[in-house]
Amino acid sequence: MYFLLNMLGVLVVMSIIYLCSPNKKNLKWKAIITLLVVELLITWFMLSTTIGSWVINQIASFFTWLISCANDGISFVFPSVMANEQVDFFFSALMPIIFIITFFDILSYFGIMTWIIDKVGWMISKISGLPKLESFFSIQMMFLGNTEALAVLRQQLTVIGNQRLLTFGIMSMSSISGSIIGAYLSMVPAAYVFAAIPLNCLNALLVASMLNPVNVSKEEDIVYVPTKEERKDFFSTISDSMLVGVKMVIVIMAMVIGYVALTAGVNGILSFFIDGLTVQKIFSIIFSPFAFLLGLSGSDAMYVAQLMGIKLATNEFVALLDLKGQLDHLAPHTVAVAVTFLTSFANFSTVGMIYGTFNSILDEEKSKIIGKNVWKLLLSGMAVSLLSAMIVGLFVW
Repeated sequence: MYFLLNMLGVLVVMSIIYLCSPNKKNLKWKAIITLLVVELLITWFMLSTTIGSWVINQIASFFTWLISCANDGISFVFPSVMANEQVDFFFSALMPIIFIITFFDILSYFGIMTWIIDKVGWMISKISGLPKLESFFSIQMMFLGNTEALAVLRQQLTVIGNQRLLTFGIMSMSSISGSIIGAYLSMVPAAYVFAAIPLNCLNALLVASMLNPVNVSKEEDIVYVPTKEERKDFFSTISDSMLVGVKMVIVIMAMVIGYVALTAGVNGILSFFIDGLTVQKIFSIIFSPFAFLLGLSGSDAMYVAQLMGIKLATNEFVALLDLKGQLDHLAPHTVAVAVTFLTSFANFSTVGMIYGTFNSILDEEKSKIIGKNVWKLLLSGMAVSLLSAMIVGLFVW
């Protein structure tokens, strides 16, 4: 019965997106169905085959090695902290970001990451029939993050229309960044994190093509690649990357502290009026129907609904920290759908980040397209996370 509920969930989410589409006649159903089939095949390969499990283990081992390299640097500066059996979240999850983002920027500097993104984006475009630039962007933001990927494409974004700009804003809600994968792996199972990454990429394309269908001519469908003249020298690049990493650590730390404190404050106000009432309980009620459609029952469904609310109101780090302490008490299916759902940036603060990025790299007039369509961005982020979780849930029981 729960498997059928899980399948029904995919249909329900797709139906909601369809009903919210402003231009139902122009939906490219062939591309949508193709993406869904590809997602099912990818998930089956990663979670249900020996080769797929081996691939995930190798990728996880690579990121574990990256984290160990980062820990060597952290230990040099904070030897007494890293010698403890239990290391604080700041040192174990956030500080490694400084090295990991530098590592990815080195790959980009020598064209390795650009080549991977370009080829995989081209392949997705060929399979789905959707524009190359959007396909390229969906891959790029997985490694760079939404704001960084938008910045890289800034020259391309200045010459496309507002309606197509909205597509990039909608897709940006479903990104993660390669630099923080290590932070996720320190809290939850690697298999579901790496399953979520390609699914979010494909679902971002799928949902954006439904919520904001746009016809793109061949002349407009081009991908901007930075020229050699735009690149800095190697040592300036890695030094800037390290500084960017430090800023990212500070921003994430500030957001986690601020939103946890804010949630505690709101909970205190709510409990003043109704004893025991919290933001988590309110969101758990709102999202509970979707939690049941993930193939969950009883207390597990209500707990995952609570995690959904925490992610939307604060961010995925706060929710993952909560989930980390409950992993041993949850069923495999519950862990799979919860981790997959939480592996993305979809929340209120991300909308602000996207708006700010548009405003800084384009102009105030063009950035208004984001301000006018906040509901589409939030709907997209939640829909992508739900679809990815539901598809993973079909293969883990």
